[in-house]
Formats: sequence, structure tokens, C-alpha cells
Amino acid sequence: MSRRTERLNKTIKQEISWLLEREVNDPRLSTLISVTQVSVSPDLTYAKVFVSILGNEENKTEMLAGFNAASGFLRRELSSRLRLRHVPQLSFRYDDSIERGATLLGIIEQVSDIQKPDV
Repeated sequence: MSRRTERLNKTIKQEISWLLEREVNDPRLSTLISVTQVSVSPDLTYAKVFVSILGNEENKTEMLAGFNAASGFLRRELSSRLRLRHVPQLSFRYDDSIERGATLLGIIEQVSDIQKPDV
């Protein structure tokens, strides 16, 4: 990955996080949402935005529907904030890495409790 692509990934991630916090008024996107990663294609025309939310499956599907509805607004705002010829088309994906990490930590704690000798 080129250095420019890495910088663009980081910048888009920061800008979308800021926009979600202050500018987006969609109630589906009002919960605690974390932008975990942005991956821009090598030709800079597409960007996958990975987002995470703690909640049930219904909240996750509503969140993705909210992102699909807000993608035009977010792309327009990015175009006014970033100095790019073409702003990448945004595609939002759910990232469950936080939940998997929490599950893994729980399993590790259970195993370590079992292996502790009673003193």
C-alpha cells in the first residue's frame, strides 16, 4: 500500500468519525458507532468503511441502512473537506472484531481461572 493511500485511509476515517459525531442527524446513526478502518482501492475510486456498534442484530441492520442513506451526504461533505479530484464512493461494512475480541478475552479468563491452583 502506498504512503498516499495510507494517509488517505487515515484522513477519511477521521473525517467520517467527526461527521458522525457532529453533522449526521439520522436517528439510526445516533448510537455509539466506531469507525474502525477505511480501505481505499488502489485507483482511489472506492472506499470500504468498516464500522462497529455494540448491540443486537436489529441495531446492526438499522445502522447499515442508515449509512447507506447517509453515504451521499458523507461523500459530499468529504469532497468539501478534502482536496481530491474524485472522492471515493463509500461502501459501509459491519466490523465485528470488537465483539470477537471481547469473546476471546472471556474465554482466556475462564481458562486462566480453571488453571489457577487453590492456595
